[in-house]
Amino acid sequence: MRRRTPGSLVLLLLWVPLIRGQKVNGGDGRPTCRRCDLHLCCNCSYSGFTSVPMIPDQALSLDLSFNNITMVTQTDLTGHSRLRALDLHGNRLAEIHPSAFDSLWSLEELDLSDNQLTFLNPNWLKNVTILERLNLLNNPYSRLGSPSMFFGLVRLRRLKFGGPDLKELRRTDLFGVTELEDLTVHANNLASYDSGTLGDIWPLGRVTLSLHGPFLTNVTLAAAVLADVSYPETPIVLQDIDVTGIQSVQSFRESAKKRIRSLSFRNFSVTDASLVDFLMVMNGAPLSYFHVEDVTLTGIGRWEKANKTDYKSIDEFFLRNAVVVDVYKFVSFLQLGFLLNYPRKVSVINCEVFVMPCDTSKLLENLQYLDLSDNLLTDLTMAESLCHGAPTLKELRVLNISGNPLKSLSLISHLVANLLKLTHLDVSRTLYSSMPSACSWPSPLKYLNISRAKLTTTTSCLPRSLEVLDLSYNDLTGFSLDLPLLRELYLSGNKFLGLPAGQSFPNLQTLTMQFNTLNMFGLPELQSFRRLENLQAGYNKFICTCDFVNFLQSQLKQKGNVKLTDRKDGYVCDSPLHLKGALVSQVRLSVEVCHRVLFVSVSCGVALLVGLLLCALLWRLHVFWYLKMTWTWLKAKRSSRRQRRAADSEALLAFDAFVSYSERDAGWVENFLIPELEEPSEAGSSGTSSSGPLSLCLHKRDFLPGQPIMDNIMSAIERSRRTIFVLSENFVQSDWCRYELDFSHFWLFEAGGDAAILILLEPLSKDDVPKRFCKLRKLMSSTTYLEWPEEEERRPEFWRSLRIALTGDND
Repeated sequence: MRRRTPGSLVLLLLWVPLIRGQKVNGGDGRPTCRRCDLHLCCNCSYSGFTSVPMIPDQALSLDLSFNNITMVTQTDLTGHSRLRALDLHGNRLAEIHPSAFDSLWSLEELDLSDNQLTFLNPNWLKNVTILERLNLLNNPYSRLGSPSMFFGLVRLRRLKFGGPDLKELRRTDLFGVTELEDLTVHANNLASYDSGTLGDIWPLGRVTLSLHGPFLTNVTLAAAVLADVSYPETPIVLQDIDVTGIQSVQSFRESAKKRIRSLSFRNFSVTDASLVDFLMVMNGAPLSYFHVEDVTLTGIGRWEKANKTDYKSIDEFFLRNAVVVDVYKFVSFLQLGFLLNYPRKVSVINCEVFVMPCDTSKLLENLQYLDLSDNLLTDLTMAESLCHGAPTLKELRVLNISGNPLKSLSLISHLVANLLKLTHLDVSRTLYSSMPSACSWPSPLKYLNISRAKLTTTTSCLPRSLEVLDLSYNDLTGFSLDLPLLRELYLSGNKFLGLPAGQSFPNLQTLTMQFNTLNMFGLPELQSFRRLENLQAGYNKFICTCDFVNFLQSQLKQKGNVKLTDRKDGYVCDSPLHLKGALVSQVRLSVEVCHRVLFVSVSCGVALLVGLLLCALLWRLHVFWYLKMTWTWLKAKRSSRRQRRAADSEALLAFDAFVSYSERDAGWVENFLIPELEEPSEAGSSGTSSSGPLSLCLHKRDFLPGQPIMDNIMSAIERSRRTIFVLSENFVQSDWCRYELDFSHFWLFEAGGDAAILILLEPLSKDDVPKRFCKLRKLMSSTTYLEWPEEEERRPEFWRSLRIALTGDND
């Protein structure tokens, strides 16, 4: 195992926290945050930093919220001239050097909220001249300070300041703030206010004020603040206030005089008497938008005095999260009926409303939008609210009754049938589990939302006039109704295995199919939709076949007419197992997988070609011959062993030599070789001395008739001490000799080269011997062979050498 050097170990220790997005120390001891994305936005929140970490100089955004930073020094942010947004929200910041932000020339957004700043230094922002958004909320400073820290911030458009310790606001505190789009002031404990402090800001957009203390203890102060921000074009939001007496209501008198049009309350406590007083104080103001959220109402419901007021200008009333204390004591809200004749838009959300009486509905003559979502309406009380289907709410166009315990879709369709101008109906998050076969709907109905119910099937109950239909998050497995005008269809969160048939929706442009059980879809399915432009089909159980992967990758690259408008990381393979969890956009499938038939065909063709080439090569190298002869040799050898099991091996050596020769050379063998070796005289035919006759094995006379040729050859070889090869052109060309030599060749490997004697009757080189006889060719190269001399006088020497080779006797 290779050892790591100390340098590589250091790199490893630095790299691991880089991968995990943790902090590591920089060279000067400061921590380093490397959690920066490709857009140069560094998110270093919730990382436990106690000081400003080092980040790349090119960073455009730095989020340091929710750390434990207590101080920003002069050099912490030096060099970050490109930084546009800095978030230090939720730290323990108590000290900022006067020059800490001097190098942030490009800073547009700064968040210092929820820290421990007791003092706001005007030098902090002297060089941050293009700042547009500044948040100083919830720090323990008691005043903004003088000179103004906002002087020179001519591009400032969103300002938030204040907190529980803010005690006073002086006119000089906001010098330099000329106009704002959004102003938020938390001054629940404000004790001193210079009139006109906020009044010098113009134009002034949305204003949010927290004035709990002033409304309870210093009505004059609250009135002064409201008067400074009250403009007809400025929406005012009041939060964390308590209006329970006539004096606190008087704070709105100046606002009424300035004819404000939009007023909102959040976290608001009021009594019935105070509400009546408020209506009387605001009487005559052209209030068109009235928004109340998180309100607590106490009293018994006496509204008589309010009848004298005129609120014809009211256009929208919004009420959410209302709690009526001792609701059973309230007589009725019908005495406020004069307020119901004029609004075009009413929202009463999550207020535990269980019924809206028919008499109340009849008062809503101009109502076009009604939202009663997240209440306690049932089928029975809904029938009462819509006057049991009688003509009422004649101008109503939008009805939202989602989040109520409704169970009968048939009933609601009957109740809204006489709402002749209704175009939008939202009955989502209800208890609908079935759909009737037929329903009556208002003819203009174009938008229907039945999402997050419990529907398992759909029927022709759905109106053909629909242009937008939301059936998401039900238990549907199919959808095949003909809706010729439908432009948008939402079917996410169901149990669809495939896309619906596009022929049923000739005008469909948008289709969502997320979180179903789709396995795949392809071009034919998309082409069945004539006008489909946008499809969202991520987060399904995709089977990543080759065709599907190729198709979807092309669609994700927006190459088709239909655009996949959801996130690419929603398209993930569910199978096959080795691709499970892989993004379809990153899957790369091999040719073997994608073109199996072609791959098998090509592979077989290549294998066949290689096989043919290999066979040709093996044939060229005589491998088949070697195998054939090896098998023949082994068979013959086994047969020979069986014949001589009981016999002594020495007793089998009956011949001095086995002679292998061509039939065309038989004359030489019979006339010269046999007489010389087997029938020698005292001085043989050649005149040489004889040491005794030798026994030769010849196939013509010694092979047993009726025995296989292999066995005869094997027997002859094994019963002979030597083998004489009589080589000539006839021998090489003779088929019989070739066959005999083929067989004898294997014996040469076993017996060794000294068992073979080569006699050349005529000049013959080893190249004349077939290459497959490698052993014989090697013997011709390494062993001295005998050449038959043509000269008579040289023959005695030839016979003497042959006898020596056969007998091994040199004497």
